[in-house]
Amino acid sequence: MPESKRRKKAHHDAPAISHKADAANPQWFAPVVFGLMIMGLVWVVLFYLTSGKADLPIPAIGRWNLAVGFALMLTGFGMLTRWK
Repeated sequence: MPESKRRKKAHHDAPAISHKADAANPQWFAPVVFGLMIMGLVWVVLFYLTSGKADLPIPAIGRWNLAVGFALMLTGFGMLTRWK
């Protein structure tokens, strides 16, 4: 049975290629992430604290205020997956 040819090993002296994706996060990234998470938390807490009286933050959407608050928090957590 014939043998296959052996591959040549790569040289380890080759310069490393830098990728733009490996760069650090921009300065605005951390404040936006934590701002979204805190804003979502405040939104949900404000809704629960005032649901019997003033129906804040937006009275017209009722219980959908919870969805808005959790969407803000999930957006912040989703951005954390891109943290470097």
